[in-house]
Amino acid sequence: MGKRIDGAGANGCGGGRVGSSEVGLSGGSGGRDAVASGILLGLFTLWTVVVCTVDVQPAGPNGSEVGLATLNVAFREFTGEHMALYFATDYLSIIPITVMFGFGLLGLAQLVSRKSLVAVDRDLLALGVFYVVLLVTYIAFDAIALNYRPLLIEGRLEPSYPSSTTLLVFCVMTTAAMQLNRRMGEGFVKKALLAAVVTFAAFMIVARLFSGVHWISDIVGGILLGGCFVMAYRAFSFGGPTS
Repeated sequence: MGKRIDGAGANGCGGGRVGSSEVGLSGGSGGRDAVASGILLGLFTLWTVVVCTVDVQPAGPNGSEVGLATLNVAFREFTGEHMALYFATDYLSIIPITVMFGFGLLGLAQLVSRKSLVAVDRDLLALGVFYVVLLVTYIAFDAIALNYRPLLIEGRLEPSYPSSTTLLVFCVMTTAAMQLNRRMGEGFVKKALLAAVVTFAAFMIVARLFSGVHWISDIVGGILLGGCFVMAYRAFSFGGPTS
């Protein structure tokens, strides 16, 4: 899928060439990826409008209003409340943060060894920008109350839309899989790491959904926005020649 992508060279940290057989997960057509990102952004925007305007009822704690109330309440009654999953996913969120730190160190190592910012692999530079945008978005939505959680946290109402944990995990682990696919040679270790990344991301999102601390609309919103960000990253990172 897509064209051949050449790396920054054999020297330096994380350099090397990427053959066409490796492009599938880590790169593709920048134009198609940009279009996909735009579509997902449109869907997220539409979903957000629906959440804020359709079937809004005082169905949350302390009479807080909830969009798509019938769907959200019915699904939460089906899943119940499992605080052990909530605390587990909160603690395990350190893993995507550690992954971000690790790729940040890789980019810094390339900068030091190559002595020029423009010599750092384009996908790593884009990943740094991606992380900044992700963190700003994470903080912004934690401060904006479009929906409140279906339960009080330490006696307080907390914003819940979109699920920031879902957004963080989806974005960081998906781009981590792209980086692993691009930078590692074929073999058991690569396959095992990719399987671990995908399994971890799936567990975190499903566990967050079934923990009962989010409405299902929060999880859907997090996945749509995360998909938008990831496809934009693919478009700008792998859609053309690297540095």
